[in-house]
Amino acid sequence: MGVNKVQLGTSITVEITGFGHEGQGVGRWNETAVFIAGALPGETVQARVRRCAKRHLEADLIEVTQANPERQKPPCILAERCGGCSLQHASAALQLELKRDLVQQSLSRLAKLEVAVEPVWGCKHSLGYRNRALIPLERAEDGRLRAGYYRRGSHKIVNLNHCPVLDPRIDGLIEPIKRDLEKTAWPVDVNLSGKGGLRHLALRVGSATGEILITLVSSHRQLKGLETLAQRWMERWPEVVGVGLNLQPKASNVVMGPETDLIAGRSWLLEVFDGIELRIAADTFFQVNTPQAELLVEPLRAFFATGQSATVIDAYSGIGTYSLPLARSGLKVLGLEVHPSSVSQATANADRNGIGTAFFEQADVAMVLADRLKMTGSLLVDPPRKGLSAEALAAILDGKPERLAYISCNPSTLARDLQQLCGEDGGYRLERVQPVDFFPQTSHVETLALLTQSGSGA
Repeated sequence: MGVNKVQLGTSITVEITGFGHEGQGVGRWNETAVFIAGALPGETVQARVRRCAKRHLEADLIEVTQANPERQKPPCILAERCGGCSLQHASAALQLELKRDLVQQSLSRLAKLEVAVEPVWGCKHSLGYRNRALIPLERAEDGRLRAGYYRRGSHKIVNLNHCPVLDPRIDGLIEPIKRDLEKTAWPVDVNLSGKGGLRHLALRVGSATGEILITLVSSHRQLKGLETLAQRWMERWPEVVGVGLNLQPKASNVVMGPETDLIAGRSWLLEVFDGIELRIAADTFFQVNTPQAELLVEPLRAFFATGQSATVIDAYSGIGTYSLPLARSGLKVLGLEVHPSSVSQATANADRNGIGTAFFEQADVAMVLADRLKMTGSLLVDPPRKGLSAEALAAILDGKPERLAYISCNPSTLARDLQQLCGEDGGYRLERVQPVDFFPQTSHVETLALLTQSGSGA
């Protein structure tokens, strides 16, 4: 029976043998691949066909008839409905095993690289680790405010008052802020299906300092009484150092817009990262798991310290998260970042910490990397989830820096880029692949790949 001939709603029995990038169990039924959310490798399950794609089926889990011994009861009561987490039903040990296999399979299947992937560095706290929340909002017909993450595969909000993966210091604010927002007459329209209004609640905490920013994301500024409410929040919670209003008038998957109004307090919180004080604004990119992100500092420092170049280019440098620790260790670092606000924050963070060997340039990495590589043989790249652009990859292949460190949050695009870097034209040797669990309870994994030019030595 072909994929397109399977009737939706058909009940099937599937042996789960693999693991998908979105946390699904993967098996085969009548020689067709089947993806089933909530199923684990080593299990036999009953499932109901929900979607017939061109080359695979997607099905909903009905029953686990033979369970993996590492299956556990999810710590969150909404785990089966909410799309925020995909692996709460797997033990911590199994999660690490699955993530390592995900990286290993991506490299071997997509990049054709046979390299031993290191065991994943686990997270001490598998719950309560996220320092940031971006929560969609909507108002029901009866006026009640709903806040929560989307149901898996949909734009339907699963209403919640608490989320166990959030830092408890921001998790505890969700319910009282919801109550306050519900009492207002403000329109709430996350998908901009009507006249607009509030769209998201953004919360951020400094893991080391406890300072908190509250930001409302709206399509417009017509929120009467916002200033009074912001002052009330700051008086009620002394740890809240600022309240802002971010404007996102576009119907886009990008949650936050480019403009944020300061309503009360200050626009930034203080975080401490590897002993360095960082100012972080509400709309600044910063890793959601501070302690796990810190684990990458030492291998980066050791890797570049043994190179021939005392200067490191940090492409996609953000606010200097890794540039500043490297510079403090004695290296000269040039950070390249396209977002002007991140560059100004990075420069301010360098000044604040008295680090005089870190410099930051506002530039499109793809446009300037080829020229900047003429000054050094050491390069760190930490690109977005889509990986390196064709232009950036071409610049690396042409400039051939002696040492290349690649931080990736997507094993598939990492494998795609490594295939070229380690091919005949690239000439790189993969020295180490170290996955780190930045995102417990989900299928996401951060990976550090260290590469040297063949013949340059480790």
